[in-house]
Amino acid sequence: MRHLCLALFLFCTLPAQAEDAAIAALLARQGLQGTLVLASLDGRIRHVHDEARAAQQVSPASTFKIINTLIALENGAIGPDGSFHWNGKLHEITAWNRGLSLPQAFQVSCVWCYQELARRIGPEPYRRALAGTPYTALPGQFELTRFWLDGSLRISALEQVELLRRIRLRQLPFQAAHYDTLQTIMLAETGSGYRLYAKTGWGGRQQPEASWYVGYVDTPAGSWLFATRLEIHDPAQLPLRQTLTRAALVEKGILPPADPDQMP
Repeated sequence: MRHLCLALFLFCTLPAQAEDAAIAALLARQGLQGTLVLASLDGRIRHVHDEARAAQQVSPASTFKIINTLIALENGAIGPDGSFHWNGKLHEITAWNRGLSLPQAFQVSCVWCYQELARRIGPEPYRRALAGTPYTALPGQFELTRFWLDGSLRISALEQVELLRRIRLRQLPFQAAHYDTLQTIMLAETGSGYRLYAKTGWGGRQQPEASWYVGYVDTPAGSWLFATRLEIHDPAQLPLRQTLTRAALVEKGILPPADPDQMP
């Protein structure tokens, strides 16, 4: 019932629109399939490529680190200046093979770091924290350190945008200081008159593909939310999540064309 109500909310508050041809062309030029949703913070404007895919629920993969960071801070699993001690175990991603601060763990999508947080948090705090969000309900039994990776938890691109709306407006029950910390570590790009906050995610072994880039942009004219999910079959294509999202934001006049001197 909760997800039916959410679907009705999304349907009623976001105006129905035809396929966005400009965004579709951006993906077509790269030979990619996927979905991309852009929405104004007030919900009055929405641009969508592939509405059916936009409504399809898949694993959040590492985009779950957005709300997971808030949950961890709220439950005292880590502080804003906290860090993770590396036990010496080698991981495939070199950036994970060292001790990391919380911002560093977020930015390099350190799985073992957030698995450690999950152990500190425990299952019931997750159930309570996620109950009022667009995520699907957690099953009765789930793997505490993998539920955001193994498909136990799912979310659609449309629901990602709604979740980001609530986070950007601070409508979820987290302390203001924790929102401040999250915003600081989510900052991905700044430029003249804008700030872009984002997180990637990739579940390369899952079907349907969970290859995400989600976030929001603050500009003097207003804030915009975005959720991109592409079907990526070669890790070399992963940077296209950011490239195509940014191209769509430029296409819609939300961001200026890229300036190499302003890129992170």
